[in-house]
Amino acid sequence: MIIDFHTHVFPDKIAQSTIDALKARSSSTPYTDGTVDGMVKALERANADIAITLPVLTKATQFDSVLNFAVEINKKFANANKKLISFAGMHPDCDNVEEKMLKIKEFGIKGIKIHPDYQATYIDDERYINILKLAKKHDIVVITHAGVDDGYKGEPVRCPVDRVKKVIEDVDYDKFVLAHFGGHRLSEQVYNELAGLNVYFDTAFTLHEIDKTTFEKIVNKHCADKILFATDCPWRDIKLDYDILKSYNLDKEVFDKITYQNAVKLLNL
Repeated sequence: MIIDFHTHVFPDKIAQSTIDALKARSSSTPYTDGTVDGMVKALERANADIAITLPVLTKATQFDSVLNFAVEINKKFANANKKLISFAGMHPDCDNVEEKMLKIKEFGIKGIKIHPDYQATYIDDERYINILKLAKKHDIVVITHAGVDDGYKGEPVRCPVDRVKKVIEDVDYDKFVLAHFGGHRLSEQVYNELAGLNVYFDTAFTLHEIDKTTFEKIVNKHCADKILFATDCPWRDIKLDYDILKSYNLDKEVFDKITYQNAVKLLNL
C-alpha cells in the first residue's frame, strides 16, 4: 500500500487558472492539471492507493465552500479502489472555530490544513494556538506548511523552526503534522531543534532536495513512527518521489511505516 499524505486538487472550474497562478508565483512545474481526475491518474501511475488532499483557505469566508468540496470528494471516493480523502481548511480569521470544528467532525472529515504564509500569520499567533487546542480537544489532525514557501521568496517565513517549536511544546498534540519534513529548506535547523519532538513530519516536496544521508539522519533522530510519505502533488509526481524513497533501501519495517502504516494509524483508516 502507498498513501500520499499531502496533495492538492481544485474544483474543475478553477483548476487551470489556479495551477497557472501558482506555477507563475513559485516557478514550479505541475505534474497534474490540478483536478480530481488528474490526481487519480497520478495515483494510478504510481500504483498508489490513497491521496490525502489538503485545501488552503486564503480567506476565512472560504470555509463553507471548501468544506463542501471536501465532503463531495469524500463521498465520491468512499468505496473507490484509488481513493482521495480530503481534509477541510481553517483560517486564523475564522470565527466560531469550535463550532466549525464540530461541523468538520459531523461530516467525518479527519483533519484540517493551515498555511501560515498564504494566511499571512505566524504559526505562534494566538489564533493558531486556539485552532490547535480545539483540534486536540476534538481529535482532528492538523497539518501546517512549515519552512520556506517558494511562492513567497524574500518575505518572512511564517512557520520557522523556532516559532513552531514553541507551539509544539505549548500545545503538545500528537496529531500535529509539519509539512516539508519539518521545515522546507531548513533541514539542519529541523534536525537540531525539532527532531524528536511530539510532532509528525511529512516528506512533501523535500525528497528531491535533500540527500539520503540528511533524510536518514533526521528519521533516525525523530523516529520512523512519526514520518509520513508525501509529495505535494501536483508540484511533485507521486511515482517520482516514491522511487526516490525506494532507492534508499530502507529497512522494510521503516519503509512500510513511512509509506502507509503511520498514515493508517494517524487517520484511523
